[in-house]
Amino acid sequence: MRFKKHIFICENKRPDGHPRGCCASKGSPEIKEYLKNRLKEEGMLSEYRSNTAGCLDACEYGPAMVVYPEQIWYGAVTKADVDEIIESHLKGGTPVERLRIKDSRFERKFEV
Repeated sequence: MRFKKHIFICENKRPDGHPRGCCASKGSPEIKEYLKNRLKEEGMLSEYRSNTAGCLDACEYGPAMVVYPEQIWYGAVTKADVDEIIESHLKGGTPVERLRIKDSRFERKFEV
């Protein structure tokens, strides 16, 4: 496997006033940039990859991110949450439960 974990952050942009909203207008570009910088500062870029994603179909929970291979979905993530995700989940292996999306659509697991 090329990376221990792959983190996708939705940066989808919809028109202002769209009923579903969008992650980009909720700050996801800044969150993704902060995550990438923190991974670099921690010396983790060779093992952990953060990428911009198009719509992850979690608009109402945005900013949304998903961590693979575990398929852990996070919602309403802020820059302040990034450090906790790095320490608890990426380094420690324990997902941050308070940020997990509690919706059955995001709890299905598929074999990898």
